[in-house]
Parts: sequence; structure tokens; C-alpha cells
Amino acid sequence: MSFPFCLLRRVYSTAVANPSSASVKAISEDLFKERNLKRLVEKFKQHSNSDRFRTKIGVYENTVRRLASAKHYKWIEEILEYQKQFKIDLSKEGFSVRLMCLYGKSGMFEHAQKVFDAMPEWNCERTVRSVNALLGACVNSGKFDEIDGLFKELPEKLKVKPDTVSYNTVIKGLSEMGALDKSISMVDEMEKNGLKPDLITFNTILDALYSNSKFDDGEKMWSRMVSNNVVPDIRTYNARLTGLVSQGRIVEAVDLFGQLGIKEIKVDVFSYCALLNGYCKEGNLEEVKRWYRELVANECVPNKVVYWTVVSFACEKGDYDWAFQLCQDIFKRKCIVDIILLQRVVDGLVKESKIAKAKQVVQMGKSNGFKQYMLKLPSEE
Repeated sequence: MSFPFCLLRRVYSTAVANPSSASVKAISEDLFKERNLKRLVEKFKQHSNSDRFRTKIGVYENTVRRLASAKHYKWIEEILEYQKQFKIDLSKEGFSVRLMCLYGKSGMFEHAQKVFDAMPEWNCERTVRSVNALLGACVNSGKFDEIDGLFKELPEKLKVKPDTVSYNTVIKGLSEMGALDKSISMVDEMEKNGLKPDLITFNTILDALYSNSKFDDGEKMWSRMVSNNVVPDIRTYNARLTGLVSQGRIVEAVDLFGQLGIKEIKVDVFSYCALLNGYCKEGNLEEVKRWYRELVANECVPNKVVYWTVVSFACEKGDYDWAFQLCQDIFKRKCIVDIILLQRVVDGLVKESKIAKAKQVVQMGKSNGFKQYMLKLPSEE
């Protein structure tokens, strides 16, 4: 006896809407595989009717990230505003915090602000957690000029005492806008109010100071970190490596790099990137090649920043054979790089009459399965 099609459809629809018959994992995989973003929005709204689905933070983050990458902000608003019909969730601070964070990561600060302002209407208490979420949305949306005012206004207005997360968020915002003196003063204020700066505090400030050529201020902050018994991690050391390189102190940077192994701190691609930048600034092609080889041998995966650095430098030095090898590596690793970089290699190979290799790069660009690069030989233009 055949099963009526209408019943099949009804069973499937019920399964999609009810994770008790279709697991949330299966639903999540279906959303992840959905390439049509309009259908993704419709499916997401349908699944949102399930209590269990609405607990899956990762699914929300992934969906919003995809829509934001495609600049479909109206659809982000559509799926997040849809959540406001679930009154039982709106009364929970965690749910409002999630909405604010998602809006913030999408650069939609005004929408996050509306969620925050509406919380009293939903009988949802606003604690330091929701204040921190709004501050984070402000920073993630790039509204750096508003962060200082919000920080001064909200805690006093709501009678909420800022915590370490509050200060770290503001410090990040001030650092991003280049207000480094204010960032440092925030650390003073933290300690004055009985809060201890943590590793996130110091990493944020040290990264800003060292990368903005304020090496001496960075060293003072480093000493302050040590006196606070905060143990640096690889991000902290990478900031210092960057600072040393910016000062032209490549020998000291290499020495610090070597010390990391003794301290049993595993270096990463950013550690190598600092040294590669240093030797590029010195014009030392052999050292750049050596450190790139060591990066690969140490099983660090080169990223687009590394490739931009070494390929540009190889072209600058006229070593197009190495630039060609690097292009092969880029395609092999399926790393997405700027097409301008690859075209520069093609043009250089042609200029040196290495036509066969130039054609290879063009062909590799067309046949690359991860991303196609429409490169051209100069004669084709």
C-alpha cells in the first residue's frame, strides 16, 4: 500500500518544525548546506518556533554571519525580529544579550540599542551582562566615538557596577580608535575600583601600543603586567615581536622568538609573520626564504597576510621563480589571496620571458576548485 503524498509532506513538515522527530543537528546541517539565502531565512524562521532550536547559539551565529557577509542586513533584521514573539524567551536576559551580540557582530548597533531599551517592557532585568552586551555591540559595529559616553552613562543610570568585561570592552574600543592614553587610564580606573586587569586587558593594550610604534609605553605596560602576576600567552609575545620589528630590532625579535620554545609556548603563524615583516624591511631575501621554510616545516599554515608579504617581496626583489613556487603553494593550500598579487607574478614572469610558468599560474587560477582567479597574460589584454 503506497503512502499518500499529502501525508508524506505533512510528516516531513512536522519533523522539520519539531526537533523531537528531526534532530536539531540534522536541522543545523540542512541550514548550513542551504545555498539560497532567501530559503535559508524562511527555514530559519520556521525552525525558530521550536524551543530546542532557539537554544542553539552556534546556529544563530553562523546564519547571521552568512547573511552579514552577503550584506543582507534586512534579512538579519527579519530573522532576529521574528524572535521577539517568543515572550518566554524575552523575559530571560540571556536571550536579549544574544540578540544584541548578533546585531553587534553584523554592525547593526542601532538595532542592538533598541533591544536593550525594550528589555524593561519585556519584564527583563538589565544587569551588567546586558550592559556589556550593548558595549560589545557598540565596539563590534565600529561606533568607537560612542563607547566612552555609553560606559559613563549606563552603569550610573542603571545602578550597575562595571566589571572586568566592561572595562576590557571599552579598552578595546578606545584602542581601536587610537585613544591609547585613554586606554591606559582605564587600567588605572579598573584598579582604583578594585578590579584586576587580566590577560585580555593587557593583550588588548599591548597589541595597540606595540603596533602603533609606542614601544616604550608597551614595555612599561609589559612590566605592569608582570607585576600583576599575569602570565603572557602567545598573543602577548606576538605583540612584543611586532613592536621589536617596528623598531628595527630584528635580532632581539629573533632572540625572543627562540625563547618561546624554552618557555614551552607554541609559536603560531603570527609569530613568523612578525619576523618575515622584519626581514622584508631589511631587504634580506635569504632570511625571508629561510623563515618561510621554517614556518611550513613547523606545520604552521600560511595565511593571506603571509602570502601577501612574501610574494610581494619576491616580486620586489625580482625573484619570480620563488614567486612562482609560492603561487603553487597558494593554490595547493586553497588560500584566498588578492588577485592583484597573483597578476603581479604573471606580469613579472612574462617580463622575464618565463612564459610557460606565467601560463601555468593563469591556468592554476582558472582550475582552482576553491576560488577561481581570472588572470590574464599581458598579451591577452
